[in-house]
Amino acid sequence: MRAFRKLSEERLLATHLFQVAEGRFQSPGGENFTRTIIHHPGAVAVVPLVDDRTALLVRQYRAALDRELLEIPAGKRDVEGEAVELTAARELEEEVGRRAERMDLVARFFNSVGISDECTHVFVARGLTVVATNLQGIEENHMTTEEVALADVPGLIAAGELADAKTIIGLTLAAGGASTIS
Repeated sequence: MRAFRKLSEERLLATHLFQVAEGRFQSPGGENFTRTIIHHPGAVAVVPLVDDRTALLVRQYRAALDRELLEIPAGKRDVEGEAVELTAARELEEEVGRRAERMDLVARFFNSVGISDECTHVFVARGLTVVATNLQGIEENHMTTEEVALADVPGLIAAGELADAKTIIGLTLAAGGASTIS
């Protein structure tokens, strides 16, 4: 049996955050079709555990939704060639002013597979020590931090207080004692 095949791709738009392209493909049955694709460098997200029962989250404004969200610290992989572990450690320090003694990769997921190749790497950070923050941008300069009990996570999800994928995935895995992945 034949497989799907990518025939070509044309860049339509390039920004500092992502690229938009139109891809041309062929199905196993020989039909040609096009799809719009957003290429993204990927992201990291970190669940900073204050202790075995509590995580440190950020509340920040998200312009695309025109509202503030309660989230785990995260950031785009915007330093070319930087290992995901280093990006995660840098974001943890920049956003919440913590350095981790231990960072475990617990998940990798694709954010929106119908249109984007963005992949997020989720870490759980333990053994936190306080360091200086290095807030980047207007939204981060107005960001606050909050401690959340892991036992409260299911209720916060049900109430819509936790509403983004990386936070739900990260906190759910941390609460369940997720294993490190390779």
